[in-house]
Amino acid sequence: MSKPEFTPSKFDELPNWHEENYLEALNSFLESCKTTKTKALYEELCKSGKDVADAKSFFMQNFTPYKIDATDAKDDGLLTGYYEPLLKGSLTKKEPYLYPVYSTPRDLIVVSLASQYPELQNYRLRGRYDGNNKVVPYYSRKELSSRTLDADIVCYVDSRIELFFLEVQGSGRVLLDNGEVIYVGFDNLNGYKYSSIGKYLIDAGEISYAQASMKGIKNWCDKNPSRVDELLNHNESVVFFKKRNKPATGALGVVLTPERSVAVDQRYLPLGSMLYMSAQTKEKDLNRIVMAQDIGGAIKGSVRADLFFGYGDEAGNSAGKLKAPLKLWIFLPKAEL
Repeated sequence: MSKPEFTPSKFDELPNWHEENYLEALNSFLESCKTTKTKALYEELCKSGKDVADAKSFFMQNFTPYKIDATDAKDDGLLTGYYEPLLKGSLTKKEPYLYPVYSTPRDLIVVSLASQYPELQNYRLRGRYDGNNKVVPYYSRKELSSRTLDADIVCYVDSRIELFFLEVQGSGRVLLDNGEVIYVGFDNLNGYKYSSIGKYLIDAGEISYAQASMKGIKNWCDKNPSRVDELLNHNESVVFFKKRNKPATGALGVVLTPERSVAVDQRYLPLGSMLYMSAQTKEKDLNRIVMAQDIGGAIKGSVRADLFFGYGDEAGNSAGKLKAPLKLWIFLPKAEL
């Protein structure tokens, strides 16, 4: 796998740099500095950033922006959005709460290759032992749908479609039938490659590219209830969850900040890194500092980011329709490269 090239740039070359909310961006940076991964990247600047009088000067005096060049010349970069959804559920299985939110199955094996192959430190193999004590791939989504897993169940929810999109988002909230709200977040995967169900519907001629939003896919499901299994099973990847004590927390370990936190592909960009993104949509331009605080199964590529929009229906609407060409820069301490 080729690594992205970083081309030195200047702050004046960053779209709308001089209109940035520098203090808000600094606070987002300092929040990431609470983690060891960000400290490893920006140790001294994490310390000095706590006592800054002029946030804009802090960035310009201490960092150099580097344009991130796509590893594939055909890749123009892509920005999408995600959010924290609210599902309806129960701690016990009963109508209409029939769909279990599973934690990591006890028979799931996760193998790290880092000790033998350092270049594969961000990869994990997932599988299970078969009857002959051999490691084989774990169960696919279709296979799991007909099995009872040896796993704790966080809760039950009332919609398999909403549960599927919870997997896509990676975390969310569940309003229980007793009035309590619980937080659930990513715990593990079954090990299969993520496949877009939106692309599946486009390729099948079921919807247009413009309709391939979360809302558009849900509308298709409502009109085609007998084909929902076919659609969902196209994505063999399954996410397992665990109960959390606080709202959406990314893979970096900090609570995500709406429109300042992004998910990236950590094979190319380190978690905890500070980025500047530039994307244009019909509604507005998205030019700002963001922090790489999360990862996602659908986030593949060096110039690829998923912008977190927060919690609730409004955030979901914004996230569901965002799909725009993207340019990315990474901020590194001066003279690091």
